[in-house]
Amino acid sequence: MYAASPTKLLILTEKFKPGTLLPTGDYAFLAWNFVAALILDLSWKYYFSRPLSNYVILDEVDDVSLRLYFYVFFLLLASRIFVPYYTGQVIATVVATKSYSALAASVSVMAFISCVSAIAAGLRGGSFEYAYSRINRAIRYDLFTGVVRQEVAFFDAHKTGEIASRIAADCQTMSDMVAMNVNVFLRNAVMLLGSMIFMMTLSWRLSLITFILVPIIFVASKIFGSYYDLLSERTQNSVAESNDVAEEVLSTMRTVRSFACENVEADRFYMKLTITLNVAKTKAIAYIGFLWVSELFQTFIIVAVLWYGGHLVLTGKMKGDLLISFLLYQMQLCENLRQMGEVWTGLMQSVGASRKVFEYIDRAPTILHYGAAQPSLLRGRIEFRNVHFSYPTRNNVPILRDLSFTVEPGETVALVGPSGSGKSSCIALLENFYQPIAGQVFIDDVPIEEYEHHYIHRKIALVGQEPVLFARSIAENIRYGADVMEGTTMKYATNVGEKGSQMSGGQKQRIAIARALVRQPAILLLDEATSALDTESEHLVQEAIYKNLGGKTVIMIAHRLSTVEKADKIIVINKGKVEQMGKHDELLQQPGTYAALVTRQMVGPQAHVDLSLSSQPR
Repeated sequence: MYAASPTKLLILTEKFKPGTLLPTGDYAFLAWNFVAALILDLSWKYYFSRPLSNYVILDEVDDVSLRLYFYVFFLLLASRIFVPYYTGQVIATVVATKSYSALAASVSVMAFISCVSAIAAGLRGGSFEYAYSRINRAIRYDLFTGVVRQEVAFFDAHKTGEIASRIAADCQTMSDMVAMNVNVFLRNAVMLLGSMIFMMTLSWRLSLITFILVPIIFVASKIFGSYYDLLSERTQNSVAESNDVAEEVLSTMRTVRSFACENVEADRFYMKLTITLNVAKTKAIAYIGFLWVSELFQTFIIVAVLWYGGHLVLTGKMKGDLLISFLLYQMQLCENLRQMGEVWTGLMQSVGASRKVFEYIDRAPTILHYGAAQPSLLRGRIEFRNVHFSYPTRNNVPILRDLSFTVEPGETVALVGPSGSGKSSCIALLENFYQPIAGQVFIDDVPIEEYEHHYIHRKIALVGQEPVLFARSIAENIRYGADVMEGTTMKYATNVGEKGSQMSGGQKQRIAIARALVRQPAILLLDEATSALDTESEHLVQEAIYKNLGGKTVIMIAHRLSTVEKADKIIVINKGKVEQMGKHDELLQQPGTYAALVTRQMVGPQAHVDLSLSSQPR
């Protein structure tokens, strides 16, 4: 319907004599078609276009000078619109006057405008290149801060390689595609508008022929763009999966090498890459179809304009030089339309990449750090009161069942029990990594979630069984997260390597313990902290701990008898419940899990002790 009215108008103007008015119904029909086209476009956007997140990517701190320069260069770029017109004038001058002076004047004007346009285009391109970097920084920062604020359970459910791919690949795709396509869109929009104005000035008849098929090209771009959006999302997901495989293999290279599985892992990575390639193949086929459709309609428009324009020249209704200028504008218009179609495709690709990015940015953590309590003194009294707990990724498997115990300030308490009984889960709840399903954890009779996030983690220090070191110096690892700025000797400037790869297991453990002690915590949590140490090193570390934490609360998980027997109190946990509680000598006299564990450690596995292990390794 949109094309019917302009077509009818062209036919009637050829049949009627000059000055003859069309019937009122024709004008009404023409006006209605334009209104109907607008309504159709708005309806399409409302019902079929999926809105993006309303998250504000950029803030209001952009440089005013940069925006000013961009607007100036953008206006200067509009000078390119005049190039086709003056090209036609040059040809008309040569044909009509056959004068070198007139030719030189016309060429000079066209050359000047072309130079101004080129300079403006270069400056505009540089401004957008800088804008790419700013957008990329903003998106990556927002995504990274959004991810690190998530609860620990989030990282249990999402692989590290996938998250890293979102930060690296998806953010890069978003910033590049959005910034680049906005650049191309603005440039082509200005030139498109200018071309349309000049074309209507030169010949409204030929302009109507050109505009008849414009909606068809936009509809084709819309359909292709929507399909391209789905393919782009599949591409980014497959890239994330392949990156996850690569990250997993590279971080466990010693294990891969020890089992001689290099080829197995390479084949697994190749399979992930092949999935990405197959999606890219589908995208390429779809793009071929889009180009065929757009090029076919553009060719049809050019042929129609040439035929009808030639008719107008032969009948004396149009000058030949104006037809040449019109054709140049039409070719520029077709190029602008083609590039704007590709812009739509590029934006759909960025939409596919942005879904997961904005999902992570907009995701609210399930554990909110809303606490504000910051007492001047934290005594270190710990109480588990009727705690029930299971991990969010395995919520059908209970870990702790109605667990209750108390640790008084200054006590050193050992948590003992079979593997999977829930000891490490108690440590995780004390660190507020997770929240119990029922019951509560108290510190100094205050629920742990009511403490200010940074405050409570300055007062509680954790040393895990597998300490994590950063690829920094020993001194930086020890000072991590603490306000300690003393100078260090060169031996502490040694880089530990990625995840402490250049340190032995015992060295990493000692650095992790030093990192905990330097914070002067009120509560120290040791989860198999001395498991990687030999007997002599363990003795030295234990002496250092007791020397530096006099009067502080210590909760340790250990299996070695030498570590456990010195504790003020031993709590035996089995199958998520407190089974026994007391001192070492007292528990040895009682039949139960503790005596069985000690007997097994001293006598060996031939003691035939029933240790009923939990099904979960936590």
